[in-house]
Amino acid sequence: MSGETDVTDKRIGFIGLGNMGGRMTGSIVRTGHEVIGYDAKTDNIAAAGAVAADSVADLAARTDVVLLSLPDSKVVEAVVYGDTGLLASSRSGQVVVDLSTSSPESTRRIAEDFAARGVSYLDAGISGGAALAEKGQLTLMVGGDSDVLDSVRDVLDLFSRDVFYTGESGAGHTTKLLNNFLNAVALSATAEVMVAAKKAGLDLATVLEVFNKSSGVNFATLNRFPKIITGDYLKGGLTNTLMLKDVTLYADLLGRLGVASLNSAGPMASFGLARALGYADEISNTVVDAIGDISGGVRLHEAGESKS
Repeated sequence: MSGETDVTDKRIGFIGLGNMGGRMTGSIVRTGHEVIGYDAKTDNIAAAGAVAADSVADLAARTDVVLLSLPDSKVVEAVVYGDTGLLASSRSGQVVVDLSTSSPESTRRIAEDFAARGVSYLDAGISGGAALAEKGQLTLMVGGDSDVLDSVRDVLDLFSRDVFYTGESGAGHTTKLLNNFLNAVALSATAEVMVAAKKAGLDLATVLEVFNKSSGVNFATLNRFPKIITGDYLKGGLTNTLMLKDVTLYADLLGRLGVASLNSAGPMASFGLARALGYADEISNTVVDAIGDISGGVRLHEAGESKS
């Protein structure tokens, strides 16, 4: 993202202004660009600084580039295929960029249906979490027509730092699922290890320092657990429900590719446990509390408050 110097004359729409979509919208607005927004929770639109559209159809009529940030393929399909949805309301020459974490199979089907109307559809997985979304410094992995990507880079640069072209339709969401699985493995495995370290009586800050100078280093040890051990769960990112959804999509993808998924059981069990114990809608970092619950009520921080 090049900040205030970014210039685009495209009219921008954003559907889905929740934890991530709202932050991305806010980043665009802070560069001085108007965003037409639509969300089932109307309060999210004003909170992000967007101008409210009356409906998906209204948003489509008022914009050139439509960005989507929705929970899963089921919701994306509902927004796209509704009677007054995005597909029926779109017009030739528009570009739709799906920033959701979706099934690549669904993505390719949607792209074909939009293409029949002369509309370009890009799948753009995102990485960086709530903190980088807030700063407008996300990483994007984009699938679809490379020329179309080039035509909307000025819009994507308003909320991203790095934009990678990964291949044809579905490639962006495929890359995202692979990345999210590694993220899920690192988070769930590190949570388990940190609960063990606590029960072993080790100093957790020292343990993390050791890991981060050793072969066990990963994104969770570097960025998540230094905060978690103080009671800061870094709210605003993926919930346990969404993390479990992403791992399930990963396993489905590998099944279609004919690749043995030998390592998906661990994070699937961990985030499934978190959902079962009442952490479904909490940030996925609380998986450490779920593991702690069944390990004798362990908490990594002295306050001992669950879901803080």
